[in-house]
Parts: sequence; structure tokens; C-alpha cells
Amino acid sequence: MEAPPVTVMPVTGGTINMMEYLLQGSVLDQALESLLHRLRGLCDNMEPSTFTDHELVYLLKGQQGNPFILRARRSLSQPAAPWHLRYLGQPEVGDKSRHALVRNCVDVAASHSLPEFLNEMGFRMDHEFVANGHIFRKGAMKVVVSKLSRILVPGNTDNTERLSLSYLVELSVLAPAGQDTVSEDMRSFAEQLKPLVHLEKIDPSKQRH
Repeated sequence: MEAPPVTVMPVTGGTINMMEYLLQGSVLDQALESLLHRLRGLCDNMEPSTFTDHELVYLLKGQQGNPFILRARRSLSQPAAPWHLRYLGQPEVGDKSRHALVRNCVDVAASHSLPEFLNEMGFRMDHEFVANGHIFRKGAMKVVVSKLSRILVPGNTDNTERLSLSYLVELSVLAPAGQDTVSEDMRSFAEQLKPLVHLEKIDPSKQRH
């Protein structure tokens, strides 16, 4: 659920293989406008871009260990845009003093036949959801504020139900490995969003899907 919207991740020249630095938090619906107002003052774009995306999470189960997970995402607001296929690696255990979660991130653009291709490869869809919200930028940092909704009838993105009474807030940077000063910049930015939202280093493997 932490994948950024496809509409702000253009892929030119093939595969992007980077490290993702990530902080996450949430804000109640009634506090959304206050957070957006704060972000407008702090970020480069006064008015955020908006998105509505459909994400499908696919699993390939092996004989041993955890299943291999891929995320396919498409824009509902821009149907002609390419799909995106995303792989997120396990969080690095490394330096405990690092302020952000760090994991490998591979993102590629794909054709609209991506779901059929994944099925033919042996992957099976585990779950799907719709995410819609706002995107802000501050230098290399990206802030995504999104509402997540479950899909009640498989494949029918018009029939959804909101998962909670809050918005997911994600602060992320894509950078080459070893750029640990990025996490310090992220921590400083996150401090400016308190007490509206508390962004933390959260291990997705300990979250329920």
C-alpha cells in the first residue's frame, strides 16, 4: 500500500533500481485540511497534484520461505497512462540510528496487459485496493497523502469502501544506496509537520496487509 502513485513516477530508459527511504504516519479525516495547508507552506508546489490509482498485489509462492510479491498499479484518472510494476525489497537491518526505513525499489513501466502476463507467469492476485489523494514535493522528497479503499467486487473499482477514517501520509525519497544523509533531511522535514502528523520509521513486514 506504500507504493507511490503511478502518475508521478514516469519511467524513461527502462528499469529504475534505487533505494527507497520512507517515513509513514496517518491523519484523521477532520485534520486533513490543516495538514494540506501546512504542506502548501512547506513544499515547492503550492497546489498539490491529485491522483486516483488502482493497485493489485500479486504473490508467487515458492516451496520455501515467504512468497515473492509484486505490485501492479494503474491510474484511474489517466487511463491511457502505462501501468507500473513495482518490487519492494526487505527493509535493511543496518544502522539502527538511521531515521528512515530503507529498502530496495525497482519500478518499471508496463503495458495494459500486465495482469494477464503476471497470471501466465504463475502469480496470483492476493488483494487489490484504490488509493486517491494528493502529492507534494520538497526538493527530492515526496509527500503522498492518500485515502485507501477496499474493492468490494473483484475488478470493479467503482464499488469500494473506505478502509478507515484517516489518511495515510508517506514521506519518501528515491536515492542511490549509501545516501544516508537523506534520512536526516527527512527527519527535519517531518519535525515541521508535528503535531498534525507524526511520521515514523515503520517496518511494513510487521504490518497486516
